[in-house]
Amino acid sequence: MVFELPNSLIIIFNIIAWLAIHLGVSLLALQIPDHYFSRKNAWFNSIKWEKDGQFWEDSLHIRQWKDALPDSSSIFKKAFNKKKVARSDKTTLEKFVIETQRAEWTHWVSMLPAPLFFIWNPVWAGWLMILYALIANLPFIIIQRYNRPRLLRLIRMKDQH
Repeated sequence: MVFELPNSLIIIFNIIAWLAIHLGVSLLALQIPDHYFSRKNAWFNSIKWEKDGQFWEDSLHIRQWKDALPDSSSIFKKAFNKKKVARSDKTTLEKFVIETQRAEWTHWVSMLPAPLFFIWNPVWAGWLMILYALIANLPFIIIQRYNRPRLLRLIRMKDQH
């Protein structure tokens, strides 16, 4: 730790810092044009061991908990509302795929500042902030990586009809 603050101030600063990071990165992601996410990007492709999302269902039973997590559309008006998917036309499904990539990008980028918390926290608390970053973001990344292959399958099925 570079300098010492009272524990109460550290806790308050950590909460404010994380809130600013999450909101700031989310707002930034909403400014990125769709075409950035609509082009082919290997980062967002399913990895072979993910088995097009089936790994997440088999190992983490994702269907049982994914809808219990908050959705950015409840916070940001500009965010994509998943309820629109009920229409399930091809254009809406394609937009949803883009939004899964935007959401995944958002949660990866939200974790990047976690090491900065070592500056004002004791080492043990810095590691706790790393753990928080993982717990607060990985479930959302997993949801995107689970949903995207399913959506792409639906789009392919629509193309065949």
